[in-house]
Amino acid sequence: MLILKRFLIIAVALAFLPVMAAAQTQTGSASGSTEMSVEQSYLQESVELMIIREQSRTDSRDMKMVALEYIGDAIDRGNKGEEISAALEFLSLEGVVNVARENGRVVNNFPDVRKAAATYLGKLGTPEAKDILLKMVSRDNEPMVITEAIRSLGTVGVNNPEEVTQIISITVNRFNMFNPDNFLTLSALDAFTKIAAANKGLKDRYVIETIMKISDGPYMAPIRNRAKELLAELRQYGINN
Repeated sequence: MLILKRFLIIAVALAFLPVMAAAQTQTGSASGSTEMSVEQSYLQESVELMIIREQSRTDSRDMKMVALEYIGDAIDRGNKGEEISAALEFLSLEGVVNVARENGRVVNNFPDVRKAAATYLGKLGTPEAKDILLKMVSRDNEPMVITEAIRSLGTVGVNNPEEVTQIISITVNRFNMFNPDNFLTLSALDAFTKIAAANKGLKDRYVIETIMKISDGPYMAPIRNRAKELLAELRQYGINN
């Protein structure tokens, strides 16, 4: 019944959009301008946010992916408000923190949805997005999701007080002990590089030790070489500062 209600809400909202668009066109024709009024723009955004909220909370993986596409469009237009952040937080933790079960089986574990949410959190780029990404890195068990979350943390670039680089280091070392992952480790090196550029270097000893372990660890040669290059870059930050 809840699922049916959500789909009805979405259907009504989608049906309303063409009517609203037609009204905007008529208003524009009458006034000689196609620009929306502030009220029309606000109404359209409100409908869009309602659709995103309802789609993100359905049981359908496909609906969630559509919601993420709408979220991406909204971010591209400059909408980085609380509704967008809340939808991304829900989608990024679904199946891990927000768990739904049927007969004891998890039915909302969609790693590809969480990975896409991590990508858009990087585009969102807010302090709230950083906090959500840290939760993902700490709590998710899917390497592809963690890899994308680490990459997005590098895009956000916030590292005060060195919380981000420490959690990335802990995650790399955790995987290094049981199942070294080349892609995850490369994303960590890229994140370290971007965060260092945004913060004029990295000074945390634990992070430096992690990069040193990567440079001599069980990884592909290009990754070990990238770690060595990063150590040289970090040394240069120290000389210049």
